[in-house]
Amino acid sequence: MPKSTFFNLPEHKKDHLLHAAKEEFSRVPLNEASIANIVKTAEIPRGSFYQYFEDKEDVFYYLLMKHAEEKRKEFAVIMNQNKGDLFATIIDAFEIIIKDEVNYKFLKNTFLHLTHKTESIFAKSFHDYGLDKPFDQMSVLIDQSNLNVEDEKELFHLFRMVTTITFQNIVDKFALDLPIEQALENFKIEMRLLQRGLLKTDHV
Repeated sequence: MPKSTFFNLPEHKKDHLLHAAKEEFSRVPLNEASIANIVKTAEIPRGSFYQYFEDKEDVFYYLLMKHAEEKRKEFAVIMNQNKGDLFATIIDAFEIIIKDEVNYKFLKNTFLHLTHKTESIFAKSFHDYGLDKPFDQMSVLIDQSNLNVEDEKELFHLFRMVTTITFQNIVDKFALDLPIEQALENFKIEMRLLQRGLLKTDHV
């Protein structure tokens, strides 16, 4: 997390520094990113950077956390628009992500160099690894009437399955450089398989 001196900055200065950092992480992945480039773009002394952040990982994960939180709020809005339909919402959200030209390079570098910490930041913004507050906030928006789940625990695991498949399809989109239409169709097929179930009814 940023140091208190960062949070004490005026908003426009915080935004300018974060924009400079995001520009660098959009150019190259985290392991290749340069603090020298960030401070040059931000037009601040290198020493000032260390007054605000511990290192480049600190600012990168803060940016990622902010982006994940924005996506969680966006997801909630889409869920309301779809009247609680989980699968319609996840498909709409996936399409928005892969069509996001503003964040495309940043997300591509992020998803093509996923680490456990990176994935957990996204996961925790939606469901974490237990029935916690973020999931509780999300679950009340889901219309469970057409879902084959018996309780909140099963709903939680269904949501984890859906988000895990979503992450993998985002990685595939970037790694294979798939056209948007192809990536979306692949994702819809996997969502339809989940909706339909994987066993024929006479084998259940």
